Amino acid sequence: MQAPLALLGFGLGVLAWYRDGQLLFLGGALFMIANWPWTLVVMMPVNKKLMATPLEEAGAGSRGEISKWNALHAIRTVFGAFAVVAFVFGLVR
Repeated sequence: MQAPLALLGFGLGVLAWYRDGQLLFLGGALFMIANWPWTLVVMMPVNKKLMATPLEEAGAGSRGEISKWNALHAIRTVFGAFAVVAFVFGLVR
């Protein structure tokens, strides 16, 4: 569900930029779509490693990977927050 919403937000942000010329809309659109490459290139290897770990072998190393995944996921949240801020500032200008 997140991927289609990111794509929709990107498309609408680009459309708003095209119609209004406000660069903040383009910036918000780019922050929206930045989640895709971040997830595929940076987060996916960590996720695959975690998913491949059998429950019997989970331990301190797994806990470290989960913490790493959590930090990487927080960056995705920051991308979304920046997108919202850019869109809001684009609207009030």
